[in-house]
Amino acid sequence: MEEITVAELKSLVGTVSLVDVREPEEYTVAHVPGAYLIPLATVPVRMNELDKSQTQYLICKVGGRSARAGEFLEAQGFRVVNVVGGTDAWIEAGQACNSGEQP
Repeated sequence: MEEITVAELKSLVGTVSLVDVREPEEYTVAHVPGAYLIPLATVPVRMNELDKSQTQYLICKVGGRSARAGEFLEAQGFRVVNVVGGTDAWIEAGQACNSGEQP
């Protein structure tokens, strides 16, 4: 599975499909602008919401859950990229975040 840093993600935000696999309460506190919430446990039943023709960029808190989601999605034929360091690294880098339920 490919991986990128939050520095690399910064230039892609708003132009790629970014899926946040954290829990809803984590997402509402702070998330990368434009990130679409699909909690890890729901990925198998909600993967039909994702476009297989697009690369799916996956993010979580630090990178572990998004890596697990990526392994599953790759096995289903998706092309995925994991964001190393996750939302925590995004925040630590001083990047803007959204809060609330909307991307």
